[in-house]
Amino acid sequence: MTLAEPAIILVEPQLAENVGTAARAMANFGLGRLRLVNPREGLPHGRATAAASGADHVLAAAETFATLGDAIADLKFVFATTARSREMAKAVRGPDEAVATLRSFSAAGQGTGVLFGRERTGLTNEEVSLASEILTLPIDPRHASLNIAQAVLIVAYEWRRSGLGGESGLPFGEEAREPASRVEIVRLFEHLESALDNAGFFRPVERRSHMVSSIRALLQRANLSEQEVRTLRGAVAALEGRPTRPHRSKDGTMSTEREREE
Repeated sequence: MTLAEPAIILVEPQLAENVGTAARAMANFGLGRLRLVNPREGLPHGRATAAASGADHVLAAAETFATLGDAIADLKFVFATTARSREMAKAVRGPDEAVATLRSFSAAGQGTGVLFGRERTGLTNEEVSLASEILTLPIDPRHASLNIAQAVLIVAYEWRRSGLGGESGLPFGEEAREPASRVEIVRLFEHLESALDNAGFFRPVERRSHMVSSIRALLQRANLSEQEVRTLRGAVAALEGRPTRPHRSKDGTMSTEREREE
């Protein structure tokens, strides 16, 4: 935890479970500075720990304050989250703009924070007035209520995404696959077309050339790997009733015959 990341400040949270799920959302996207203002159920708390699902480090480092003023006293810039207009002369930002602002202050070594209000009533106007700007989300106004963890998750996600420098940041990507060579692709064409000829697939005969071209185009679009070509050729061979590569049968002998279900 450093000043480079914003503090997540929960104002008078009522339920320990909500503190725990907020901590979990923070940990999902690399945030660790949790501050609680006059929580009804303090920490440590068993239900908070259970709801955090492993984000114990966030809960263990959480700070508790008696007043909001105390919780934000050392911060240079603070956003107040709200789903409704407060008719205040304050800039209103969406999440992407908000995290850009937070990062500019963090880059200068200045502490920042984001306020989240009570489960039922949110932040009071007086509490919003203590913030530098307002952060709101493009949610459907017909159902504008978010629980604390949902709101924290969105802000934490935007914070992490904004710091990836154009990289995806995904924990894993598509497995590497070796594309089939042209020779392997041509052999697949020939094998499949021979099997289709023997099965009488190409009818009428004068349409064969067009049908072959369509099948080849379909297979080309698949961008097949070496393994996929081998799998397809094995499937065609099975339909032809051709022997497989030598393998050990159930009786222990080596055979090229295909084993059949009894």
